[in-house]
Amino acid sequence: MSSLLKATMMSVLLVFTAACGADNAAKGSAAAEIKVENPYVRAVPPGQPNSAAFLTLVSSSAKAHSIKSAASPVAATVELHTHTNNNGVMEMRQVPQIDIPANGKTELKPGGLHIMLIGLKQNLKAGENANVTLQFEDGSSSTITAPIQAVTPPAGMGMGHTAH
Repeated sequence: MSSLLKATMMSVLLVFTAACGADNAAKGSAAAEIKVENPYVRAVPPGQPNSAAFLTLVSSSAKAHSIKSAASPVAATVELHTHTNNNGVMEMRQVPQIDIPANGKTELKPGGLHIMLIGLKQNLKAGENANVTLQFEDGSSSTITAPIQAVTPPAGMGMGHTAH
């Protein structure tokens, strides 16, 4: 009986030690070192197929990090995008990642970098919330809850994105 008790105690100790080790690894992860500020998702009228999420990423890390992808239960597809000026015409294009400099910040805003929500699965009404999960280069992830806000796009920045 004594050996059974010892084996049980040893198992509990191993599980506890593994859990503590996993927690320490998470502390050095991009998800732990990148703070998300002022997130919001653009409200869209019923039937609008796409929207976008905006936020500011602030790094407390001495190492640069990047978002490699994103996901959200409110959209069939989620992509990282930017706007570029091509001979006076604003064009949107997908980017492979969004970089966050060491001890710096990156702003995702209308007319610049943003997270595209394509193929909306529900209406996005002002006053509600939408979850967005950010996947970082080191495999860590962070899920944020972003308020849905009515926003008027800058001139020439319609958010239809029906070409996608």
